[in-house]
Amino acid sequence: MKHNEEIHDEIGENHIGSCAKNPVRDDAFAISDDEKIEKIKKDVENILLTLGMDLTDDSMKGTPNRVAKMFVKEIFGGLNPEKKPKASTFDNNYKYGEMLVEKNIIVYSTCEHHLLPIIGRAHVAYISNGRVIGLSKMNRIVEYYAKRPQVQERLTMQIVQELQEALGTEDVACVIDAKHLCVNSRGISDIESSTVTSEFGGKFKDPQARREFLDYIKLETKF
Repeated sequence: MKHNEEIHDEIGENHIGSCAKNPVRDDAFAISDDEKIEKIKKDVENILLTLGMDLTDDSMKGTPNRVAKMFVKEIFGGLNPEKKPKASTFDNNYKYGEMLVEKNIIVYSTCEHHLLPIIGRAHVAYISNGRVIGLSKMNRIVEYYAKRPQVQERLTMQIVQELQEALGTEDVACVIDAKHLCVNSRGISDIESSTVTSEFGGKFKDPQARREFLDYIKLETKF
């Protein structure tokens, strides 16, 4: 019979997720960011001490505080709904009716199974239904949902759903190609492999529109 730890490890390795929402508790924001930093600081300190590190060393003494601030303010900052970018949209006055593609958006996220980095690129597209969104807002939406413990499948879905809601159209697509350091730097230690996920909504479910989008992604950007 397998122990709970073995079962949980297998589930994590298979990237199983329950839905497109992150598993956040109802009381996730009952305490302030500063309080979270103090609590995490002590936890990181305990981990390092347990590993046998000398926290009186000049190089190590500030590590618990640095890690705690990084968790709360930076790499997991996207958990805080107050940091959600305002997805301002505008009337499509120029009547542009073809797809708009924003490609090579840098993705920095963190695998929720091992808390190791996910690094890659997102390619996002939509077809206007009368509204358009500022280009930088697409990057900010990717960044917001990436800055939390994630699985790539969920991240891809969240980006599409957020843009669909903002633009009032189902015609949104996203492809993410990323390296997972939980694969590249541990376990199988395969430094070459990457993971590709996609989510196609509305007109992008049509094979011709999907192919057009994927062809745009392949275009080399030259300056």
